[in-house]
Order: sequence, then structure tokens, then C-alpha cells
Amino acid sequence: MKKKGRNLLAAFRQTFLTLQNMTPQAEAEAEIQLNAASARYSYNPILRWNPQVEDYFIKAYGSLHFAQISKALTRPSCYSCIRVNTLKSTSDAVIEKLQEIMRKSGSQNDVVGINLKENKASNDIDLDMVEKQSSLQNESITKCQIPGLEYVVFVKGSGPHEIDYGYLPDKPPKEVLVSRKCAEAVLRGAQVYVPGIMACSSHVEEGDLVAVSVAVEQPFPDGGWGLGITRGTVLQGLPTDPYHFERHGLYIGQGTTMLSRAGIFRASQGIAVDMNNRVFKLPSFYDVLEGEIFLQNLPSIIAAHALDPQKGERILDMCAAPGGKTTAIAILMKDEGEVIAADRSHNKVIDIQKLAAELGLTCITTYKLDALKAVSKRNGSSDMTTLCCNKDNNDVVNQRSDSGPLGNGVSSTTFVGSNADTTFKENVSNEKANERTYTSKADIRKNTRRMRNGPGRNQSLGGRVENSKGFLPNSFDRVLLDAPCSALGLRPRLFAGEETIESLRNHGKYQRRMFDQAVQLVRPGGVLVYSTCTINPGENEALVRYALDTYKFLSLAPQHPRIGGAGLVGRCEFPDGYVEEWLRPGEEELVQRFDPSSQLDTIGFFIAKFAVGPKDDI
Repeated sequence: MKKKGRNLLAAFRQTFLTLQNMTPQAEAEAEIQLNAASARYSYNPILRWNPQVEDYFIKAYGSLHFAQISKALTRPSCYSCIRVNTLKSTSDAVIEKLQEIMRKSGSQNDVVGINLKENKASNDIDLDMVEKQSSLQNESITKCQIPGLEYVVFVKGSGPHEIDYGYLPDKPPKEVLVSRKCAEAVLRGAQVYVPGIMACSSHVEEGDLVAVSVAVEQPFPDGGWGLGITRGTVLQGLPTDPYHFERHGLYIGQGTTMLSRAGIFRASQGIAVDMNNRVFKLPSFYDVLEGEIFLQNLPSIIAAHALDPQKGERILDMCAAPGGKTTAIAILMKDEGEVIAADRSHNKVIDIQKLAAELGLTCITTYKLDALKAVSKRNGSSDMTTLCCNKDNNDVVNQRSDSGPLGNGVSSTTFVGSNADTTFKENVSNEKANERTYTSKADIRKNTRRMRNGPGRNQSLGGRVENSKGFLPNSFDRVLLDAPCSALGLRPRLFAGEETIESLRNHGKYQRRMFDQAVQLVRPGGVLVYSTCTINPGENEALVRYALDTYKFLSLAPQHPRIGGAGLVGRCEFPDGYVEEWLRPGEEELVQRFDPSSQLDTIGFFIAKFAVGPKDDI
């Protein structure tokens, strides 16, 4: 593809020079102009970091390795990883169906496939398996050859591709400028939707071929970051355009407009540009084989395996949304046992319920719960509520009101725990105001907004969510804490400047508080798995160090399968005197660190598995 692009450019250059019968000086100037255009209309982003954060990561990884990681983060993985629902189908059946779908759609994939050779030193990966996997690289859809992961299917994508945007001297192509988040979605295979467009060339009509470029946040004089561009700005492709120089090397593909310029900025939703020529081509799985497959990153699947769930066990997924790992755990248990999925977001809990229903899983019970309050603390009785802590209700401390559904269709639930004044307020209806002697103006404004905007996150009509005040200590066989994190391992990523050393430390503090809750919920003899999707050692190795130093009954346990790399050993001293301790020699091979720049081509991810020994009083 690259050779084809170079040949097209060379042919155009020769034709242009011949027609113009240029002088040598004019030929040289045209050559410079064409080369500049070729560099401009390309995809070669540079990930910008906070300078202090960049220095920190260079200390952790070395300058060359961190440069490789930064570059890898700006690109999507060259393949899609699909988890087959083995309760409904098989890998072979899914592969056959996907091949038929791709054959009918005419999808072509010509990229080098997944390479596991870098990890062949691991004792858990059979060398014969590696060679067998490599022999399948010519296939666009392949079954994973890692023992135990045969239900995982890889579908190849391709890229980066060189694209001819139709540039002519002094006549730039028509262009659409999209937000950075929109661009990241497009690089993963999405279309360009109306809300994602920031600016557009003049005289763009429906059906026009346009180049799609990206507006990435830039530093402001006050030290912040922002776009500095007004939505609806007219692009002329000239240096006077806003973000003209910043768009250099940030062209993600070519597409056909579905609306005119006027329509794009008048509409509130819908597809604005149909992306038919992409820098990275990844197959779309929207509404494909619903219930049979689930699109999931390989390290996330490995995290569920590291937990090693068994039939009949009681398992907690503390931060479960959107439910990928929860459902993976349930399928590994053959839907026999009890999987508790908790999340603090009402709507996200609804999403977990929908995914579990789609996959046909019945062993999953969902609750709305803040992971920082996951451990229940029983206190005196209340005449309004009772504490229900028995086997039948999963040791959840809650009590439903007998008043039945409220006027807005949401069940009322009252909760009592160690802090009665922190009663949940999510399911509040207009009846709440009747308890007062007057209706405040604030309540009137709130109710007006509700009527105008329709059901919101706290009045969702799509499902019913049980609230929880926590679980009893030592009440789970296994706990997965896939902690909220800085997400600096997710890709593609075009901007990382918002994270500072202080914010990274705050992530670590937050995760330690959640870990303190998790460790109380696992019974002696149980298993606790901690994972993140970040490359930040302060949220990964430093958490492991904290866990082992704080809880002497914890020990790192081997993980199967093991295809990730080793963890980081050592420490980091910061200019302010703060010292961050990482792993000690001998511990690095007991964790899994997935490097986005490795040949595995995954997101950045980290997994630590702890065996829980006999506990003292916590």
C-alpha cells in the first residue's frame, strides 16, 4: 500500500512538471511543495505529555523504550480480539460465520498478524504453540492457540495506509476537522458522527469526498489545555486557518459526506462522514452475532483467567462496568455459581444487566455500590429498615421500602449502614418534597429540568437497579478489583497532557483505598486479582508493594496463562523527596505487564494475583 502511494505521487509529480514545462528552479520549488504536502497529509502523531510525567516515565522505562510506547499508544492494535460465548457457540462456528460475513461485505485484511514470539521465554507458553500460531498468520480470522484460550478469536485489521487526499498545488482538498475523541473512535473503526465535527471547509455538499483531520488539545498560556477553535469554523486549507500547523501529520482518512456543511452544523445527531478510506482498517462488529461474541482486549480476558473462577464459587467484581470481565468470569464458571457485579453508576449497572441478558447468563447479580464502601458495617437496628445479611440475599445490607413503585416508575430503596446520614439519594422522586412544609425554588428548577430532559441517570426506565450498602468481610471466594485508573494504556490515544504527577499519585491513593476494601472481602484461602489499564508504575507495581507490605497474609501467586511481560523492579525518587517503591527482585515474574509497544500489540495493562492466607483481625 505504501509503495502504491509513492508511485501515485511520483506519477503525479512527473505529469505536473511535464505539463508546466518548468524551469529547474520551478521544478525544485514544486518538489519541495509536493513533499511538504505528502508529509502534511499523513498520519504521524506525536503524543504530548506533561514534562514532569514524561521525565517520570523515562526514569521507569528508559528514553528509547518510552518513545516506543508513546508511538504505539497513538495507533490502534492491528487486530480485533473476540471472546466467544462458549455457552451458546464455538470458536469454529463463529469463525465460519465471520468469514461468511466478511466475504459478503468484501472486507480485506492484509496486515501482519499477532505475534507471540516475544513472550516465548515464559514457561507457560509452549514453543510449539507459538510456532502453530505463527503458521496461521496468513489467515484473516484465527483461533487463539494459547492453551485455555481457544475460545478467543483474532480478526486482523491493517494499517497504517498511505492515502491520496487529492492535493494539488494551491488547491487543498475539502476537509472536515473532528475532535480528538471522535478521531480516536474513528481509528478504532467508527464513523464520523455529527457531534464530533469541529470545523469544515466551505461549500461542502452531501456526497463530497473530504479529508478528515484531527484537532488535538494544545497548551494554553495559563497552563491548561484546550482546543481554541469555535465549532463551525470555516477551513480553507491555508496557514491562516485555525489549527493549520497543528493538523500536520494528523489526517486519519477520507470519507464521503452524508450531509452538507449547513446540515452538519444544524443536525444534532447522525453520521456526518462515511469513512470509506481509512489510515487503519479494522472490521466493525456492530450488531454482529449478538449474544455469541463479545469484543474484548486480550489482557482483559487474561485477567479473568488469572482469577481462575471455579463452578459454585461466590465471586465479586468490585468495579464491574461495562461487564466484560464479569461475563467472562461467569462463562468460565459455566454459569454455575454466584457472580456479584458492583458499580457506583446506575446506568453502568443497567449496561451490565443488558450484557448478561444478551449473553444468556443467569449467575450474575448486579448492585449499585461505591467500591470505597464495599465492606458493610452493621450497627444498631432501625425502625425504618432491617439489615439483611444471609445466604439468600448475598450478604448485602439493604432493605426495600414497602411503599412500592414511585410515581416515576422507580422502586424506592432505603439503606442503613455505619453512617445513616449518607442515605442514598439516587432514587428521589417528587414525593420527597412532600416531607417538607414548602417547595423550594431549587426543587422547582430541578423538577422542571427533569420534565424537559426526560428520564435521566437516576430515573432510568430501562431497568431496575438494586442498591447495596456493602458486603460482609470474608464473604467471597475470589475478588476482582479492576480499578479505575489513569487509563494511560488505552489506545489509540492522541493526547495525554492532562495527567500530572499529582494526578497520578491521586490515582494511586484512590486505588489503595479500594484495595483496602477488597482485601477484607476475600476469605482466607481465597484469591484477589488487581488489574489496571495504565502504564503508570505508581498505579501498578507501587500498589503491589503497598499490598505486600501492609497485609502480611497476602502473597503473589502465579498466573495462568502468562503471556505478559515482567513487572518493574526498583524505586523512583521524585524531586520533592517522595519515594515510590516498586517490586523487589524475584517478584517481577509473578505479575503480568502488557506493553503496548511489544509484538503482542495489546493495550497497556497490568495484572497482579494475590493468594490470601490466614488473616489476623483487619
